[in-house]
Amino acid sequence: MSKKDKNSKVEDSQFEDQTSTTAEAAAEEQKETKTPEEQLQDQLVSEKDKFMRLFAEFENYKKRTTKERIELFKTASQDVMVSMLPVLDDFERALTHIEDDKEAEELRKGVLLIYNKLVNTLEQKGLTKIEVRQGDTFDADNHEAITQIPAPSDDLKGKIIDVVERGYKLGDKVIRFPKVVIGQ
Repeated sequence: MSKKDKNSKVEDSQFEDQTSTTAEAAAEEQKETKTPEEQLQDQLVSEKDKFMRLFAEFENYKKRTTKERIELFKTASQDVMVSMLPVLDDFERALTHIEDDKEAEELRKGVLLIYNKLVNTLEQKGLTKIEVRQGDTFDADNHEAITQIPAPSDDLKGKIIDVVERGYKLGDKVIRFPKVVIGQ
C-alpha cells in the first residue's frame, strides 16, 4: 500500500467521524428544539408502549396460572388414587379365586358389587385402566417389563406374554405403568 493510499484512508475515517459526530449533534439539537407538545407526544407514545407490554405480560401470567390451576385440580387426588390401587388389585385377585369356588356364589356376588362400586367411583374421579392384552407389542415407554421368558412361539418374541399388574391413568397422566412379562 502506498503512503498516499494510507493518508487517504486516514482522511476518510476522520471525515466519517466528523460526519457521525455532526449527525449526533444535530439529533441532540433537534431534541432540544422540540416543542413541549412534541415532547409530550413522544412521552405518551413511550408510556403507551410500556403499558401495552405490561398488559400483555399480565395476560400471559393469567393464562399460565389458570392452566396450572386446572392441571392441579385434575391431579390433586393422585396420592389417594395411587394408595387405592393395591385395594383394587386385591379385589381383582379375590374375584379370580372366588370364581373357582362354586359354593361361594353369594360371597362372589357381594364382593363383585363392592368391586364394581369402587371401580365406578374411581372412574368418576378420572381414573382409567390402560388396556394391555397378551400378544401386544412391548413398548418401554408405556409398559414396565418385570421379566423375560422364552417365547412359547416365534410370533410372541418381543411381545407381551402376560400382564402381572394393570396400569392406570389419572386424566392424561400415567400414575402406574402396566407390569408385564415379555417373550424373548
